[in-house]
Amino acid sequence: MTGYAGQALLDALDAHGLEDWQGLPGGLRARFATGDFMTGLGLVQDIAALAEDANHHPDVTLTFPTVGVSLISHDVDAVTDRDLTLAGRISALAREQGIDADSRGLQVVDWGLDTADSSRIAPFWAALLTGDASNVSEKGVIDPTGQSPRVWFQPADPHEVAHQRFHPDVWVPAAEAADRIRAAVAAGGRIVDDSAQPRFTVLTDPDGNRACVCSLEGR
Repeated sequence: MTGYAGQALLDALDAHGLEDWQGLPGGLRARFATGDFMTGLGLVQDIAALAEDANHHPDVTLTFPTVGVSLISHDVDAVTDRDLTLAGRISALAREQGIDADSRGLQVVDWGLDTADSSRIAPFWAALLTGDASNVSEKGVIDPTGQSPRVWFQPADPHEVAHQRFHPDVWVPAAEAADRIRAAVAAGGRIVDDSAQPRFTVLTDPDGNRACVCSLEGR
């Protein structure tokens, strides 16, 4: 089964004409502007019927004005053709009901922690964030409930605590990265490294604390 990630995922979205959907870490995401709770509930019920028919189930979030949908094939930990197909069906369903997609501002926030020995500290962070020290993989801390932020471990040389160890990775759709960076700079931030654009740009706050704005483009 073909899995799509990084730039290949963005290319697959374009090839399938899935303009409602954004590729982000953890799969495909879309948001539908239902406007009220009962309209959103009806859309969720119809999405559930599609999912049952396909035997492939998304994560769905219902709020008063929107319905958020996330798709990934958990058996391969990647987006597959199953996800792309179901995404197209969900978009068609929303259009039939006169519901527009509004995927602006979709994001995933990761926390990267510098460490010279991730095996030594990973159990602590897993226990702290999830209550179970074994919730660790090569990619970082795993939260089966999806409630804690994503935490991953960045290899680093041994260093003293004075070195900044945590930094957030703010993942946004590639088309929105430049606007997010401009907003951060206008709010007092500074770009310190944009050599890896559009994959990531490193910024600092006025005190020098670093953060990255990231996208899947070019990965």
